[in-house]
Formats: sequence, C-alpha cells, structure tokens
Amino acid sequence: MKFSTKAIHVGQEADPTTGATIVPIYQTSTYTQERVGEHKGFDYSRTINPTRVALEKQLASLEGAEYGSAFASGMAATSAVLNLLSSGDHAVVSDDMYGGTYRLFSRVLARYGLRFTYVDMTDLEAVRAAVEPSTKLFWIETPTNPLLKLVDIAAIVGLRKPGQIVAVDNTFATPYFQQPIALGADVVVHSTTKYIGGHSDVVGGVTITNDRTIADTIKFHQNAVGGVPGPLDAWLTMRGAKTLALRMREHARNAQAVAEFLESHDEVARVYYPGLPSHPQHALARRQMSGFGGMVSFVLAGPQERALDFAHRLRFFSLAESLGGVESLICHPARMTHGSIPKEDRERRGVTDGLLRLSVGIEDEDDLIDDLTQALDAVAPASVS
Repeated sequence: MKFSTKAIHVGQEADPTTGATIVPIYQTSTYTQERVGEHKGFDYSRTINPTRVALEKQLASLEGAEYGSAFASGMAATSAVLNLLSSGDHAVVSDDMYGGTYRLFSRVLARYGLRFTYVDMTDLEAVRAAVEPSTKLFWIETPTNPLLKLVDIAAIVGLRKPGQIVAVDNTFATPYFQQPIALGADVVVHSTTKYIGGHSDVVGGVTITNDRTIADTIKFHQNAVGGVPGPLDAWLTMRGAKTLALRMREHARNAQAVAEFLESHDEVARVYYPGLPSHPQHALARRQMSGFGGMVSFVLAGPQERALDFAHRLRFFSLAESLGGVESLICHPARMTHGSIPKEDRERRGVTDGLLRLSVGIEDEDDLIDDLTQALDAVAPASVS
C-alpha cells in the first residue's frame, strides 16, 4: 500500500455499528462493561479511545512502523520518549533545536537527574566525542529548527551501542519526505500540530516505533501521565493527515521558489533551505529525503532590527508562532519560538536577532513572492529614514 492510500485507509475502516465511512468521534470518557473486566476492549478514554486508536494506526503506517501513541501536544510526545530514560542517564542532543525542547531538557528534566550534551550533529566526530558510558539517547532534529541543518540519521545510528536509543523529531520533514525508522532510528516524534494536522486548528503529538518494548513503555507512560488528546483532536488530526502528501508537494514547491527568490535578492544576506545547492548538506538532503520541505530561514542584509520591520510588513505571511499549516507564516525565532534559549547560546548557534523563519504555505507562488518583494522594497536602505 502506497503513502497516500495508507493516509486515507489505515485505521479508518467503516464503522461496524452504523457503516459510517468516516471514523466517528467517540466523545465519551468511559464505556459500559458487561461484567467486571468484560468489555469490548475499551474501559476508560485516558487509557484508550477508538478515535485515538484509529489516528495512532494511521500515523504509524505513514512512518512504515507498527506502533503509534498519540499525545495532547508535541511536547507531551517528546516528554514520553524521555521517560524511557532514568535518573543519571545521559543524552546527546542536536544543538540547533526547537526552543520548547531545549526548555524541557534544560529546565525540567535536568532537575530529575538527566544530563544533556548539546553538539552540532552535522559533525559526526563531535557526536562521537560527546558519548559517555551513561549515554542512553541520541536526540536528533533533522532538518533542525530554525537553521535547517541536516543530520545524517544512518550515520548516527551507526554510533549506537546496545542499550542506546536513537530518536528523531521528524516534524519538519514529515513522513512523506523522510522515513527515519527505515534509516535505523528506534523512535520518531512529531508535533502533529504542524504539517500532519496541517490546518492550524488542533494541537497534538505522536511517537512511532517498531520496537515493542519501547512502544509498551511509552504506552504505559501515556496512560500513567495522561497527556492524551481528546477524541475531537484525534479526529481533526486524522482528517488533516489524509491530505499530507498533496499538501507537502505544494509546500515544497512553493518553498523552493521562495528560497531561490530570496537567495537572488540583494537585500538578503543568507538563506537556509535544504533544496538549495548552496546548502552545506544539500547532498545529504537529496540522499536522505525525498523532498526538501516547506521551511525556509533567512537573514536580511544590514542591521538586525530590519528583520522586525520586515516581518510586520507582510500581507500573506502571518506573524505567528507554529508552522506547517496551509497558510504561510513568518516568525522571529530569537523572540518567539526560541526565546527560552539564553541569548548567548542562541547567538553562538546562529539564531541571531536578524534571523527570520518562514513556514511557506500552499497559496499561489506568485502572490507569496510579490508579498516578499514589497516587504523587501519597504525596508530597503533607501526607504529607511
């Protein structure tokens, strides 16, 4: 079964009670039992819900895996993966990463005895040097947020020793463009809020794995901690995922055009997009991904404060947090998505006040480029008083 067919059919058989073609929203907290312990496989909706089960099957199939666990947010899914570790364990982590993940690792989990070493994972020797006897996890983002670095998943997997786990946040690439489990990763995480949901109307997350032991442990924590999505959230996410392939093709086509336009413009100092031949890991992107995604980051030429002026002049790129919806968004990572990272750490990694991040939507390509053009013209030096 091919990707688009899985997205529409796996976990989404006709309802056996009514024949409804679309999986119902099972808006219930509990289930009537015939006798104590005798039920139809459902007892309490924190533990299990039919709508959520359908979503978990659908998303696991898109990653080419068997087990999925859905959560109320991407951060809840990330936290569940870190529950695979114990106090005293060590993780090697991408240094360019989502600010919320950094906050979870550095300000929450570090208090419970987990230790994290942040390295540039594009440098395999730096990753190797960071490994300790207590290392239990490699945490990869690829492409990274917000600098869109590419990490060689198979190469990191090659460093893994028995008892170590390789986890990949696949949110930016999506399972349509990248399949980490096929490259040897143990577990994949998504913020389904982003491309999988795709319509900026629901918050969620998922973990996916082929390892039964990892799946059982995550499922235990899903129930024990309780960070689960409600049935309506699961249903909205499942509906969004049905069109993931169609949307990602348009996101990537528009992003390529936007990146090429920005790279050619005199007012732009640098563009980060894996689909550009100038990207340092372009060859890896072509090998590891089947498409380059919808995220583009760039730095304007001149003073850094121009970035804020530029961002508020756009018409079709809304100034907003998040990404991956059908509408285009722009954000200022240093003050928005990555504000939880100390300024000196951000800037050392390249997340400066001049950096802007685009989530390129599926609007008409010409309209998006016209919008960027008028904003660039407005902040050009001759226009600055």
